[in-house]
Amino acid sequence: MTKADIIEEIVTSTGIAKKDVSATVEAFMAIIKDSLLERKENVYLRGFGSFVVKHRAEKTARNISKNTTIVIAAHDFPSFKPAKSFVSKMKGE
Repeated sequence: MTKADIIEEIVTSTGIAKKDVSATVEAFMAIIKDSLLERKENVYLRGFGSFVVKHRAEKTARNISKNTTIVIAAHDFPSFKPAKSFVSKMKGE
């Protein structure tokens, strides 16, 4: 399912104008991105899941094609963790 599909589903189920739904979905995604990227805050959506910022420490790796060692800098990355109730419904419990 794509973002356009989600917007269409919301439009058909609520009857709200497509322009308004599109603006709302875009704003929702922008708020989540801003929270994760700028403020390094996690986003918790009860019953659905959490968007969390994880940190990876600096590490050394090997470039086997050039037979060299490189250093991968420490960095943050976004991750999604589904809620327990959501996982149990996916499992059919």
